[in-house]
Amino acid sequence: MSESILNNLAINGGRFRAFSAGSHPAAKPHPFVLDQIQRAGLPVDGLRSKNWDEFAVPGSPKLDFVFTVCDTAASEVCPVRLGQPMTAHWGLPDPSLAEGTDEQKHHAFAETFHFLANRINAFVSLPIDKLDKLSLQKKLNAIGKTK
Repeated sequence: MSESILNNLAINGGRFRAFSAGSHPAAKPHPFVLDQIQRAGLPVDGLRSKNWDEFAVPGSPKLDFVFTVCDTAASEVCPVRLGQPMTAHWGLPDPSLAEGTDEQKHHAFAETFHFLANRINAFVSLPIDKLDKLSLQKKLNAIGKTK
């Protein structure tokens, strides 16, 4: 969801290119993820599950920022990354673990989408070029605490 939100955010203006990846990605994106993205009016073309190892090899895109969003990701060992991206943990419960009716599950995905969109909007609004690294890191960490 984050990849789609950031890459299609009008105020992004091409400043950022987002990639989503995980340590143990599913074979394909969860159908409720794709449904939620489409409900928000965003395209799903080209979205696929990716292992974060794709971004730790020569020739992979240079990462300036890495945000972990899964609640369990903060305790996982991240791969060695080329470069030194700024990192922050923006943990949220994994909506794919939601139980109940399909309506309740869709609600969990919608809620996660909403939180991610709010955080990404706050991130894109930061005057990154005017902040020193420590100030920027504090702001990235604070964004991860917002709902």
